[in-house]
Amino acid sequence: MPADLIVYALVAAGLVFWLRSVLGTRHGEEREHPNPFLAGEQDDIKDQGLAAADRPAGMEENIIALTKEPRRNYGVDNKTAENGLIDISKADKSFDIDFFLEGSQDAFAMIVESFAEGDRDTLKNLLSPQVFEAFEGAITEREKRKETETTDIHAIRKAYVTQARLDGKMAYITVRFTAEETTVTRDENGEVIAGYPDKIVYMNDIWTFGRDIKSKDPSWLVYETRSDIEDDNDRIPDTH
Repeated sequence: MPADLIVYALVAAGLVFWLRSVLGTRHGEEREHPNPFLAGEQDDIKDQGLAAADRPAGMEENIIALTKEPRRNYGVDNKTAENGLIDISKADKSFDIDFFLEGSQDAFAMIVESFAEGDRDTLKNLLSPQVFEAFEGAITEREKRKETETTDIHAIRKAYVTQARLDGKMAYITVRFTAEETTVTRDENGEVIAGYPDKIVYMNDIWTFGRDIKSKDPSWLVYETRSDIEDDNDRIPDTH
């Protein structure tokens, strides 16, 4: 195998491991490593007493603050979702809403692009078994047609929690994503049969992440995917 491919494989494997390890968790080092997504806002959050490290008894104020922060591209959509997140934070002391929403955006981009590439190994590490089965089936059908797909996520404009709940030992958080993407499907001859290689379009999806809060495994997996707008995106399998 060429050396550059080995390097790419190692980088991809490391990124998957990182996503599985930190999505929705905090490790006690956040104060030493300022959040790059909140550059310039750390002092404001600290002054308000909203930093996760300063809230050992709960996350109520931190969750509510997300809904009032216009400079962020993520937050909580409604009071019911806020209450669900509070329940999750009380049951799982390691849960941090900022880290979850930042990690969910990374996971979203990786899953969408991995699906286009037919990267089953990456998908298997980030999807629940049922969702993985649907994604793998769609990839297999595409391969049978000898089609190839390329998708690039250029930016995630919004990522808002619309629902959050505890179901026994399982925590579920639903996020509405609005992203800018370029996607193209080509036939076996390389001819474009769908999409626009030079056009950026909006992708609106609603995904549900789940985790066993009693497990030592910190991983959040995708348990459901669906489009937010009818006929908006027919490439990602609808597992709703």
